[in-house]
Amino acid sequence: MRAVTVTPGTPNSLRCVPNWPEPAPEEGAILAEALAVGVCGTDHEIIAGHFGEPPPGTDTLVLGHEALGRVLEDPTGTLRKGDLVAGIVRHPDPVPCPNCAVGEWDMCRNGQYTEHGIKALPGFARDRWRVHPAFAVRLDPALTTVGMLLEPTSVVAKAWDHIERIGKRAEWKPQSVLVTGAGPIGLLAALLGSQRGLAVHVLDLATTGPKPDLVRALGATYHAKPVAELDFEPDVVIECTGAPRVVLDAMCKAAPNGIVCLAGVSSGGRTIDFDAGALNRALVLENNVVFGSVNANRRHWDQAAEALARADQGWLNSLITRRLPVERYTEAYTAGEDDIKVIIDFTA
Repeated sequence: MRAVTVTPGTPNSLRCVPNWPEPAPEEGAILAEALAVGVCGTDHEIIAGHFGEPPPGTDTLVLGHEALGRVLEDPTGTLRKGDLVAGIVRHPDPVPCPNCAVGEWDMCRNGQYTEHGIKALPGFARDRWRVHPAFAVRLDPALTTVGMLLEPTSVVAKAWDHIERIGKRAEWKPQSVLVTGAGPIGLLAALLGSQRGLAVHVLDLATTGPKPDLVRALGATYHAKPVAELDFEPDVVIECTGAPRVVLDAMCKAAPNGIVCLAGVSSGGRTIDFDAGALNRALVLENNVVFGSVNANRRHWDQAAEALARADQGWLNSLITRRLPVERYTEAYTAGEDDIKVIIDFTA
């Protein structure tokens, strides 16, 4: 079968292997045929050789962590043949740490977790893959063309879950959310904000292309200006760019008792002039919270599946700006100027 692979640590080692072996039974009882995988920034960084770890005993990693498949067999009876399924990306560490021991592997304390297509587990960019029932998520049949969005949606489902948990520290009735960045994570964060009935604002640099219209289609407001120039203070900020200036300005913009979730990862190596004392004063005197969020556990994957099932399917399809067959995998992993989400279609 076909598999899209890299040699982690070796830049530009991306290739499609036409005779990759069938998935080993120990990978899981559920066998699925691949329908599609999504491409994201993590894949680009692995291809560039910045990180990634192959499974033990090999130097090759199958890519793909944004999975969508259809069940071929499940002897456990957890799923039925023909069900749409996605595989949860992160698995708990073998020790396990206190969080992994209770299913909170997204909060792993010792870093010994594994991840499909990223760290020590083969990914889903292959014609067939296996998954353990505990890490298989059934999807609504209506999500046949967009179910690969489940993984990024799980990330923002976790962000919202933690925002709401923090909000319970006091009487808190948020009215507005600012999302910085209108990539897949930002747009999906905005979707979940709109599903919560909040006034949603999305900020991005793009003034052309699909992003402004996608935001407005949610009933949200689009801003193409610096955060500091906004004329309101949001109750919630979800920062999805990782750009240092945007991160700092977002922390300063939140309303009193506001909550700022940092969901974008900065590249580092850049120094900017900033009044840290003024930020500290504002956070303390206004009882604001700033926290980081990454990955997701089973609860968040299930929440994400419910959110996608409730969403407008036409809008979700509009997030996918390119669908390419496996044979054009090099194009799929080459970023385009107006890309939001690129998909490798295993059925084409």
